Amino acid sequence: MSSSFGYETVDPADKTQRVGDLFSSVASKYDIMNDAMSGGMHRLWKDRFVRRVKPQPGEATLDMAGGTGDVAFRMAARGAEVTVADINQDMLDVGIERAMARGIDDAEGGLSWSCQNAESLTYPARQYDAYTIVFGIRNVTHIDRALAEAYRVLKHGGRFFCMEFSTTSWPGFKQAYDAYSHRIMPKIGGVIAGDEDSYRYLAESIRRFPKPPQFEAMIQGAGFCQTKVEPILGGAVAIHSGWKL
Repeated sequence: MSSSFGYETVDPADKTQRVGDLFSSVASKYDIMNDAMSGGMHRLWKDRFVRRVKPQPGEATLDMAGGTGDVAFRMAARGAEVTVADINQDMLDVGIERAMARGIDDAEGGLSWSCQNAESLTYPARQYDAYTIVFGIRNVTHIDRALAEAYRVLKHGGRFFCMEFSTTSWPGFKQAYDAYSHRIMPKIGGVIAGDEDSYRYLAESIRRFPKPPQFEAMIQGAGFCQTKVEPILGGAVAIHSGWKL
């Protein structure tokens, strides 16, 4: 069995290691790069995403691949009890430092931090009211396993929300977006994060990720029902959701 790392075909274990090395490399500049690459729009997308999740006071939420805390801070501010999980400890360390800088005490601020592999979570079944993953699932080696784990750890009636990059269908914008992501994005990564290759991979990984209808079918295949896809910018970004009965 093989996996894709950008446009390369690699051994699954090699992909996991290389993705880990990549995010360790860019962790300290990750949020700055998000601002630079999206013109700050990622902040609006995340606000929109959290409005769709509708976190409630006291709810147990697992924010997978949420290392730097960007989405978790928004949900915790609404009263949710958020476990921030990430396979990369360097990303989690950035999130913990950001929480400290904001004066957020983990115990009182509704946040906890845990190094976890999305494909094999250590949590018991039916523990969480909501599972979120933002711009992370395309970096998972076996997406089907991550979806199965999301389903397993959710309570009955729990909800799954994922926001991920995809390919836009808007004429004209599609060509401009492709040119930007392949030619300009890596250059920005080189200037700001000193790592052009990592951002070249991130651009390539977007192209290799399943189209929204295909990914929705994968979510349904994991057992979720009432699935929805909400495209943004013609599908350049999409919010996927589903429920566990």
